[in-house]
Amino acid sequence: MSYDGLPPLKDVVDRFELRAKKSLGQNFLFDLNITNKIARAAGDLTQSTVIEVGPGPGGLTRALLANGAKRVIAVERDGRCLPALAEVAAHYPERLEVISGDALATDFAALAAGAADVRIVANLPYNIGTELLIRWLTGPKWPPYWNSMTLMFQKEVAQRIVAKPGDNAYGRLGVLAGWRCKSDIVFDLPPQAFSPPPKVNSAVVHIEPREAPLATDERVLSRVTEAAFGQRRKMLRQSLKSLGGEALLAQAGIEATRRAETLSVEEFVDLSRLVQAGVTI
Repeated sequence: MSYDGLPPLKDVVDRFELRAKKSLGQNFLFDLNITNKIARAAGDLTQSTVIEVGPGPGGLTRALLANGAKRVIAVERDGRCLPALAEVAAHYPERLEVISGDALATDFAALAAGAADVRIVANLPYNIGTELLIRWLTGPKWPPYWNSMTLMFQKEVAQRIVAKPGDNAYGRLGVLAGWRCKSDIVFDLPPQAFSPPPKVNSAVVHIEPREAPLATDERVLSRVTEAAFGQRRKMLRQSLKSLGGEALLAQAGIEATRRAETLSVEEFVDLSRLVQAGVTI
């Protein structure tokens, strides 16, 4: 038996014949030290409803519950994993709810309805992690329904999330994250921590919403950043030509010869406000 009274995760995987599927972006974490470290990075969970995406056989789920999470709602697409998760739910009565379904089709705000403190904690499937993050960052209501997110990504994606102007990794994702949130890489993980080992390193990112983010329309900000970074090697007067080019930049007080990676989040917001004033999306 393991530290929580449940069978070791490797035994669970063997018993239920749970082999990770590449098509689902699965890479299982067996190391209890790591899953506990992720759970602790999310903070005090004793009064929290935790939303987990892609729990698989339940390694991180068990760590969250063992670390005192008041309630865990786990969304799992792979039906093969449901019996293993049912065992965890039985071991922690009324504290674990398993939702069988696709995370991309899930209304997470509805799942969190009524909860005072919501944390999203997940070893996200690599093939949908970035899309889910953008959805969580760009919801219409702010502050959002979640109080923090502690998420596993490919290290390259994690670096893009926390990147600042001038960093090689700075791009659209860094602007969207920096616009509304504070983000930090908590720790890195090598491929050997997973089964099967991915071909890339991974990292855990902790994200908290800003109390007073700069006001702008997310759709317009996305359009401006997409145009700017879509031709990142070109000067802004060229990459933003379809949105007003030099005239737009002059209004914002930004030199037309600069490139996208040199602009701060605040400057992107200024450009978005000007575009919004003159463009109907």
